[in-house]
Amino acid sequence: MNIEYFDVIIVGAGLSGIGAAYHLQDKCPSKQYTILEGRNALGGTWDLFRYPGVRSDSDMYTLGYQFKPWREARDIADGPSILKYVTEAAVEHGIDKHIRYGQMVKQATWSTDDALWTVDVLNKATDEMVQVRCNMLLMCVGYYSYKGGYTPDFAGRDEFQGQIVHPQKWPEDLDYTGKRVVVIGSGATAVTLVPAIAELAEHVVMLQRSPSYMAVRPYVDPIARRVRKFLPEKMAYAAMRFRNIAFSGVFYKQTRTNPEKTKNDLLNGVRAQLPDDYDIETHFTPRYNPWDQRLCLVPDGELFESIRKGSASVLTDEIERFTESGLLLKSGQTIDADIVVTATGLQMEMLANISLVVDGELVDFAETFTYKGMMYSDVPNLITTFGYINASWTLGVDLTAEYACRVLQHMDKAGMRQCTPRLHADEQKMPARPWIENFSSSYMQRSMHRFPKQGDREPWLNTQDYKRDRKMFRRDALDDGALIFDNPSNRSVLPAG
Repeated sequence: MNIEYFDVIIVGAGLSGIGAAYHLQDKCPSKQYTILEGRNALGGTWDLFRYPGVRSDSDMYTLGYQFKPWREARDIADGPSILKYVTEAAVEHGIDKHIRYGQMVKQATWSTDDALWTVDVLNKATDEMVQVRCNMLLMCVGYYSYKGGYTPDFAGRDEFQGQIVHPQKWPEDLDYTGKRVVVIGSGATAVTLVPAIAELAEHVVMLQRSPSYMAVRPYVDPIARRVRKFLPEKMAYAAMRFRNIAFSGVFYKQTRTNPEKTKNDLLNGVRAQLPDDYDIETHFTPRYNPWDQRLCLVPDGELFESIRKGSASVLTDEIERFTESGLLLKSGQTIDADIVVTATGLQMEMLANISLVVDGELVDFAETFTYKGMMYSDVPNLITTFGYINASWTLGVDLTAEYACRVLQHMDKAGMRQCTPRLHADEQKMPARPWIENFSSSYMQRSMHRFPKQGDREPWLNTQDYKRDRKMFRRDALDDGALIFDNPSNRSVLPAG
């Protein structure tokens, strides 16, 4: 059987996959690559999620690619605008011609003898399994399941006579005009959904078990507007990107060093949006410190405007059970509803549940240590893209893609076909810490046991620190004693340099 070969296979045609492909074309133009996408469209998250008001909670100067300026007026963009931006990036650079849709990767098997990954792919159009091969796998599949989100097992759910919807599977024909809607949750999705639905619904209740921190900022940054007026497009974009990265870094550091001040600043921002007699303590004061969970962005204070107008309200309580007409809460209160939206989170999964086999051994990621947050101990020629929980996802996309290109260039120069993170003997016994630390969100806590561990020293860390990663990925030596380059090619071997 004739099996196609590529130097690099990128899995996933979302924000990460398109970014990785650009850097690969730019820095390693001789490498042949393809992108395998399980769905029938590019865009990943921004094509999958279609609920009302869907948007980013990161500004587009940092969520956008470093190689493509964001041109629209709003700095906080809605889902369709982001999808359009990612599509434009793919088309402008010819990346779209490398995408194979409906190709669901099921397994990848590494052979050291051949220095090859053999990738088993389900062709969804024909329901046939095919194989392709490569030397390097770039995994750009994110960290959550596309099959469906997380919904708790609520008692009495089957008794409810209305409609129950999860935002990840939003029905195109769902009509909430004049309806009583309950949105369960207090995260970014709920904060986005409530004001969007409240424009047409009779009333929307945001029912939360506990509050989240919220930050108000404008859809259009006035500083960005002035900068764009006086500087050329690329310079303005670079300047705003630099400024926003620096600001978010300073802000996050303050949440770690002076959480009480940050907490008061955020709560004062909420107070300024609501009537003086509103119960901020109950409904908007979390039980944790800022950035122990992800901050919710409220552009132009739209959620608070809905509350002031009376089209939406916030209720802090726990669900006892569903009833025929709505919800019974543990306080004894009842809420009548026509539609209940379970904005209760994502189902995290490791590398889209793709099975990886290395020289006949199935990889258990929970038993591996992460190398710089993107590779795994004893797993060769595989680099994964993960963004930041405390900054824009795409900052991680750009850095990881640049690093992957450095690795490919180094392998060519050294005449080696393989790069593998290896633990030294003294590192085998280092303390194992969770892949993500100091982040208490339920969707993370439910799944951390399935993810790789991190150690207590570089390079076995997942720092979640963009400034630190930028130096490590761009300037630190590749031959660091942990990432082992070996498995020489047949051609003459050049010095590693």
